[in-house]
Amino acid sequence: MNVQQLRIMRETVRQGFNLSQAATVLNASQSGLSKHIQELEYELGVTLFVRRGKRLIGLTSEGAQLLPVIERLNHDLDNLKQQAADLRHDQSGVLAVATTHTQARYVLPPVVSAFRAEFPQVQLKLHQASPDDIAHMLCQGQADIGIATESLTHFDALRCEPFYQWQHCLIMPAAHPLASQPVDSLQQLADWPLITYHDGFTGRQQIDQRFAESNITPEIVLTALDADVIKTYVRTGLGVGIIANMAYTPEEALTAQPVDFFGVHTTWIAQHAQSTLRQFGLRFIALCHQYHGIKSGSAQ
Repeated sequence: MNVQQLRIMRETVRQGFNLSQAATVLNASQSGLSKHIQELEYELGVTLFVRRGKRLIGLTSEGAQLLPVIERLNHDLDNLKQQAADLRHDQSGVLAVATTHTQARYVLPPVVSAFRAEFPQVQLKLHQASPDDIAHMLCQGQADIGIATESLTHFDALRCEPFYQWQHCLIMPAAHPLASQPVDSLQQLADWPLITYHDGFTGRQQIDQRFAESNITPEIVLTALDADVIKTYVRTGLGVGIIANMAYTPEEALTAQPVDFFGVHTTWIAQHAQSTLRQFGLRFIALCHQYHGIKSGSAQ
């Protein structure tokens, strides 16, 4: 058994058992991967993959039971390389951060700028994804750090720490009737068409829950993945927007009203529980905590 076989096993599963794609990722030949897999199966004495002809279509029951061990060994090997690089005082490398559009657009810019100033030789890969996809990327080792509000704390394989807290706010054109009066009830808000986030993004579950608890069915005329799109359609007069408060800036020809109907939300920073971040990864997290108050002070 060797390191290459363990990496091939992991990557083959990640690529949905497509050996061609796994070979591309590993910069190897498909026939070479097949040979390594057969050698690993021979050494372990069990069949790891279900085959249909020459194609792999899934894991056998033995393969499914051994996969967590193989994943753990791969994490240990990755940690070994990362710690060795730190011992060499090597300040170059790659840091993959997976986050949502809201965090990338409104929260992380000062963090990224400060990080780049300190670590100019580190390539920062910023992946924008849904909260569930962020969690899966962390679990599969495709991201070093994940930042999101939803999902992360639901995965046992992840180690999470609170980043900052925030609330929703309402946005509307300055001439809108709600702009000149306090919105102090959900029913008052539900009298207007609403624009907000897709399911699973930026506190949408709490929005739906609060309306349901009050037996109110709002008219949600449009949903979007990010606040920029919501603001665009609010400007057209399509409806009142419900967005994260850190996504509002006064210079955007809109007015905002803070509301506490939808609770206080926590955004989390997560990493795989078995992974060890390099020093520059730990510094990225430290910078997150250093800068988060700029955008979230009004929500805490």
